[in-house]
Amino acid sequence: MPSSKILKGTDLVHGDEVVRDNGSHVAPAISVSTTFRAPNPLVEDVPSWDNVELRNPTRHVYSRYTQQVSTRAEHVLSRILDGYALTYASGLAASYAALVFYQPKRVAISEGYHGCHATIEVYKKTKGVDLQIIGLDDEFRPGDLCWLETPLNPTGESRDIQYYADRIHKVGGKLLVDSTFGPPPLQYPFKFGADCVMHSGTKYFGGHSDLLCGVLVVKTLEEWNVLQHDRTFLGSMMGSLEAWLLLRSLRTLHLRVPKQSETAATLAQWLNAIASTPKGQSYDGVPGGIITKVWHSSLQGTDARGFNPRKQMEGGWNATFAILVENGEYATYLPHMLKYFVPATSLGGVESLIERRKDSDPGADSRLLRLSIGVEDVEDLKEDLRQGLQKVTKVKAKL
Repeated sequence: MPSSKILKGTDLVHGDEVVRDNGSHVAPAISVSTTFRAPNPLVEDVPSWDNVELRNPTRHVYSRYTQQVSTRAEHVLSRILDGYALTYASGLAASYAALVFYQPKRVAISEGYHGCHATIEVYKKTKGVDLQIIGLDDEFRPGDLCWLETPLNPTGESRDIQYYADRIHKVGGKLLVDSTFGPPPLQYPFKFGADCVMHSGTKYFGGHSDLLCGVLVVKTLEEWNVLQHDRTFLGSMMGSLEAWLLLRSLRTLHLRVPKQSETAATLAQWLNAIASTPKGQSYDGVPGGIITKVWHSSLQGTDARGFNPRKQMEGGWNATFAILVENGEYATYLPHMLKYFVPATSLGGVESLIERRKDSDPGADSRLLRLSIGVEDVEDLKEDLRQGLQKVTKVKAKL
């Protein structure tokens, strides 16, 4: 699908120019220092702490406030996400920071990542207030925070950002969009009315299954300054090594995500054809009846309100989605019968992953498998799934 906004490699490689060191390093050095030498008032002007610009610091004081590499990563993220981005130690740290920032009277949330639901429960306990949880389609009131995850974990289905933005803004509430499954260039939630965009940067921004990161993006510098102040005293900033790994990974986001997106869409369509094949017949070498359902935004079509994910997912389809197999035994054994898909949780890395979702989310259907598509060749992944699906019924028969 053509995108109205191109994710430019130039922005990813040079988006941090304004805060780069003047030294000779091409790749930034990994600074592990937590503290920095104070300016000498005998030989230089000492800026007032009140006048320090933390988004573009000319010097660093203590790494809980700023450090060179995380600042650089935030500038790249801000460039590609069309806002003011701040990094956190994990996706859940970012979700907690969003609650502290908005202090909602109620949170409207339905389904989605179980970790965010648990974070809201921790926030309720910490606040000591009766924070009410309502559904996305309940009636909104002033002071509400609409927490919209799209595409949805674990199925990869898209929800209509503009619809929920209009509803929540009508009563003066705020819309937070968890866009972890829809990184640039796939989806740009601010275009459709989001007030804040959240990402688990562990996933596609990190891209190599080797760091934890969370990201919040807001529309104004004033909001960013409040978030930055809160983060300082929540203590939820990224470590130095993780920030370095994030900056390294962002340089190739425009190469990884479109490839993953294209491959995932092909596989979702292929698996859906298998799911549509009756028992007793086969499709492309796979017996019908093993897969009973496939979820993916490309399979949704237009809903009763006229929403079609194609308009919102303007840069391609999500690379993580789910399938439902005939029984729990198939879901248990299939991940361990594959060569290229790694049986593990998480998503967004260069390697393809598959997990029985119930293993990490106790509320998930025991037959549901979540697939995160990496950068391998599509025909190799298809053949891997084909041979696994052919074998899994025989394994069951021996048990």
